[in-house]
Amino acid sequence: MSGESPTTILLAEAERAAGVSKSGRRAAEEQFDRIMREHGAAIGRLVASYEASAGSREELAQEIALAIWQALPNFRGECSERTFIYRIAHNRALTHVWRRRPGHQALEDLTEQQHPVDPQPRPDEQAAQKGRRASLMSAIQSLPVAHRQVLLLTLEELSQAEMAEVLGITETNVAVRLNRARQALKEAMEGRL
Repeated sequence: MSGESPTTILLAEAERAAGVSKSGRRAAEEQFDRIMREHGAAIGRLVASYEASAGSREELAQEIALAIWQALPNFRGECSERTFIYRIAHNRALTHVWRRRPGHQALEDLTEQQHPVDPQPRPDEQAAQKGRRASLMSAIQSLPVAHRQVLLLTLEELSQAEMAEVLGITETNVAVRLNRARQALKEAMEGRL
């Protein structure tokens, strides 16, 4: 097992503890792989909104992957798979942030290698796009967690009903949080322009 990734080792330990059979494991691996293919990009965006440094993002992504793997046997279909995955990811991200508390690294302090540049736009467009993206991410990261959650779920195109289910609050509360989050983001962005 020395050549295996930490995620593979953690998943193997979790399945041994759960007593998963080989055929059950194969089916679970296929389901997990499919979920990560379908929702991996969204999970990556969620991770980036909670952590600024590459190392912390990788750590959080692994924690989310492990939590999804461990929770899959408990999925009963009472909500959509998408909602189930987002709820796990958001809860794990909150736990991760609360454990690490000290604060975020400013996006301006990140090195160029941590943000791959799209080769298609012209250099001046790249610079403008990068500046807007950095300002937006910095503004989002400066918001309270409750505001970040609803904004990110909105960007992932979840309905207010799905957001309510993911966050464990009412749809009315989602609407209120969303209005407040949009206003807070607008104010944060004005301060950065």
